[in-house]
Amino acid sequence: MRLVTSPVQRIVGQVFIPVRDMSSAIEWYADLLGFDPGTSSHGGTIFDVPTDGETRLALDANRPDFDVSGPPRFFLWTQDIAATVRHLEGLGTKITSDVEDIGSVFFVQFEDPDGNPLMVCQRR
Repeated sequence: MRLVTSPVQRIVGQVFIPVRDMSSAIEWYADLLGFDPGTSSHGGTIFDVPTDGETRLALDANRPDFDVSGPPRFFLWTQDIAATVRHLEGLGTKITSDVEDIGSVFFVQFEDPDGNPLMVCQRR
């Protein structure tokens, strides 16, 4: 067994979600996650989404030519996947998968208005 040491901690500090229209992205994420929309910082290019826990989430409009291809880069937790799907449908969200059961979690995938792939999981 190889013992590796590193000065880099295995702690995620912040996840950045690229967006094109900051004000509409703030409104959509506020509706999705249930917070009062605020104002962006850094000349209107960054918005810190209120989160629970240590990992932070930011909307980032610094590179509007981003590519959304690929799988979700992270997931959010829920305690009720059925209520989550109803909430997503109520927001008119593009849901890109059925609710899937992979044994340890149920999950559903969807897209934000910019086409970013997102996912919500419920522990079994």
